[in-house]
Amino acid sequence: MPPSSSQCPVDHSRIATSAPPISAEADLDEAVEFIEQFYAENPEAGDPARRLAWARAEILTTGTYHHTTAELVWGARVAWRNNARCIGRLYWNSLRVRDLRTVSDADSVAAHCRKHLRIAGNGGKIRPLISIFAPEAPDRPAPRIWNDQLVRYAGYRKVKGRPLGDPRYLGFTQAVRKMGWRPPYRPTPFDVLPLVIETVKDGPRLYELDPVDVLDVELTHPEFEWFAELGLRWHAVPAISNMRLVIGGVSYPTAPFNGWYMGTEIGARNFGDTYRYNLLPVVAARMGLDVSTDRSLWRDRALIELNVAVLHSYEKAGVTMIDHHAAANAFDKFEAIENDAGRVVHAKWSWIVPPISGCAVTLFHKEHWQDIEVLPAYRAQPDAWKEPKGTH
Repeated sequence: MPPSSSQCPVDHSRIATSAPPISAEADLDEAVEFIEQFYAENPEAGDPARRLAWARAEILTTGTYHHTTAELVWGARVAWRNNARCIGRLYWNSLRVRDLRTVSDADSVAAHCRKHLRIAGNGGKIRPLISIFAPEAPDRPAPRIWNDQLVRYAGYRKVKGRPLGDPRYLGFTQAVRKMGWRPPYRPTPFDVLPLVIETVKDGPRLYELDPVDVLDVELTHPEFEWFAELGLRWHAVPAISNMRLVIGGVSYPTAPFNGWYMGTEIGARNFGDTYRYNLLPVVAARMGLDVSTDRSLWRDRALIELNVAVLHSYEKAGVTMIDHHAAANAFDKFEAIENDAGRVVHAKWSWIVPPISGCAVTLFHKEHWQDIEVLPAYRAQPDAWKEPKGTH
């Protein structure tokens, strides 16, 4: 998003070009900057002097401090507003925040993750939602969720031919099978993986999701009757669960959050990428396209029809989904609002521009963004299931 910092008289957001090492102790400078920013954007909160003095004293005494509910909610929302890799930031202020900072045991984390999916799914009217669990603290390591999203599908190796299910999760599937997870007697391409919650006390533990937790959509096509025979489906709530929320120097490594899907995330990436479900050859064959030459544009035609099917199916099922043109227009509106507020908008071009019909949206022609992390932030962290035990 566009760097219009010349119009911003005061920017209390701390900018970091690379992620520093995670510490259980709160960063005092980041805490001060966050509190100043919170009071600057929320003048009804009053004078920040007393709050700053209290936070300083708490950090110097205990190594960390406790966010107020208002600070936590606002910080989580602003972290979405700051996310340089999200096209859907127009809706940042609609994020619902579940304050679960007193929850740290594995059983309760898993139960609340299941509840998160049900609340966010909302019968198809998807709610943007985040569930924030216990933070890192000097005397209290935080729990971790191994899964990168609360709902993902297993991937199985086959002796001959392509893998069954999602090839991206072959390694994760093997890891949970070693822990005791058993796939269905007859595996399918869409077997929901269990949650893995790790705590210092219990280590990693498996938790199955119930069918009632996972709202999903069977895919059909508005014109091709044969499309239903492919047996495709996808879940409704894209709840990211492997990112660390950093607010005012405090780290929340377990904070699953979701918006709603943009159609291309499923139709172009999950189903179209060669290292995922790789369905373009399958769809092209059913369409009778000439796959012997790239000049027939068989991939392009199959890709469009996959995305048509996804948008059609979610709309038919009454499940919230945005198309890439509407998402691009929403981002343009977000950018204008942020410019009017005097805030710098950062973005990673390759993540903001849709993976199909890129030049047909205004975002394709914008080259002024910088990919810079601004705090508060959602920060990528290493896959917990690949790390040696006890390193996170």
